[in-house]
Amino acid sequence: MYKDLATSGGQGGKGLSSRSVEYINAILRKALNDAVNADQLIPSNPCKTAKRPRREVKTVGTIWSAPELRTFLRLAESHRLFAFYRLSAYSGARRGELLFLRWSDVDWKTPAIRIRGTAGMVGGQRTEGTPKSGRERTVSLDPDTMAILREHRGRQKAEREIAGGAWVDGDYVFTTGLGKPVPPDTVTNLIAVLIRQFNEPAIPGTRRTPRQELPRPTKPLPPARLHDLRHVHATMLLTAGVPVHVVAERLGHADPAITLRVYAHVIRKHADGVAATFAAAVDGTAPPVTAAPEEDDDEGSALVAC
Repeated sequence: MYKDLATSGGQGGKGLSSRSVEYINAILRKALNDAVNADQLIPSNPCKTAKRPRREVKTVGTIWSAPELRTFLRLAESHRLFAFYRLSAYSGARRGELLFLRWSDVDWKTPAIRIRGTAGMVGGQRTEGTPKSGRERTVSLDPDTMAILREHRGRQKAEREIAGGAWVDGDYVFTTGLGKPVPPDTVTNLIAVLIRQFNEPAIPGTRRTPRQELPRPTKPLPPARLHDLRHVHATMLLTAGVPVHVVAERLGHADPAITLRVYAHVIRKHADGVAATFAAAVDGTAPPVTAAPEEDDDEGSALVAC
């Protein structure tokens, strides 16, 4: 059955992904375990002896560099949803998590946002639930991103005054002009539109968009998906030497092993010079590490040096 699902179990006779087959396996295992242990309908779980589908490990492909990310954020500045893309890039949060975000989840003092849930579409209807990891988390933010959120909130208040009684109050951070939560497809499709408008030169005699007024790049801005902003965030943190478990917590991965698997190529590249670093430290050719000036006590200084 697993083999059939993988080769022809999807729509139009196409095969399902290994992840989908794994989900089916997990559901069957749980249901049949209940049949054995809770209801005692069968003597054993046949899933335990069935060969499980092989997991396909997917890594992140080519993503934007820091200059390319800056270019995209500059061209998105003129759009009313600019704050969404800024927050997506600077927090690493998932699309559904940001569309679930309420103003009450924004901590202006820390500063940070609290990820409490996620939003999506099922059968054309908006649904909300717990985060993918099943638990809440807090993501710290930089002052400039918080300032952009403040501007966004001020713009939203102005839209609320214009809408008057038609405004739907839900305390959502990202809304339409009438206060309704932004549909997921809107932010997903908009990123492609912004990139296309930037890359395509204006037709002579037509009105130029703000994005076409920006300086043309030496090469077009590469295509990217909304989810790639999350990959850019994670990759830059790992490249900068941020510990994997810290990045995993920020991204909302249930286990750092997920981060290691998805960003294995980034971690391997960052580890290229580890052997030389170790040799230099043992051989005494590495620059000495000194304690910070404010450390007065010997034990503290020794810990810093270590």
